[in-house]
Amino acid sequence: MKKRYFLQAGIAAIAGVGLSRYLSGVGTATAKGNFEISKTEAEWRKILTPDQFYVLRQHGTERPSTSPLDKQSGKGAYACAGCNLPLFSSTTKFDSGTGWPSFYAPIKDAIATTIDKSLLMTRTEVHCRRCGGHLGHVFDDGPPPTGKRYCMNGVALKFTQD
Repeated sequence: MKKRYFLQAGIAAIAGVGLSRYLSGVGTATAKGNFEISKTEAEWRKILTPDQFYVLRQHGTERPSTSPLDKQSGKGAYACAGCNLPLFSSTTKFDSGTGWPSFYAPIKDAIATTIDKSLLMTRTEVHCRRCGGHLGHVFDDGPPPTGKRYCMNGVALKFTQD
């Protein structure tokens, strides 16, 4: 009997994790709010690659260490892949060792944040303030001077060299 209860609890936990995004109040298409740039799903699909659409519009996450932007070290700016708004300067980029491009500060007034309660935890989700595209999350384990780590999906960004 105990084995059956253990298996049932494990299945329930896995199902809870899978459903947590939908139960948390986080939208599946965009961050909640009004944005300067607003498009239909079909319009976004026309201008974004499938991977960009998955991350920016459906709050997905790319696999770690798959983005060439993680190892990008040139001087320049990182803009939203959805609307080209500059979000981060290369001067704030650092190697976090996580496999995703990381920054200790965004460009002033470039991002918005929401609370993400998916995966049975609470995190701060980072969005482009102009189009609402999901970029990644911010954590309190970054370097000085801010102590923040903006852990971004590389597919959600475009790099422009100075």
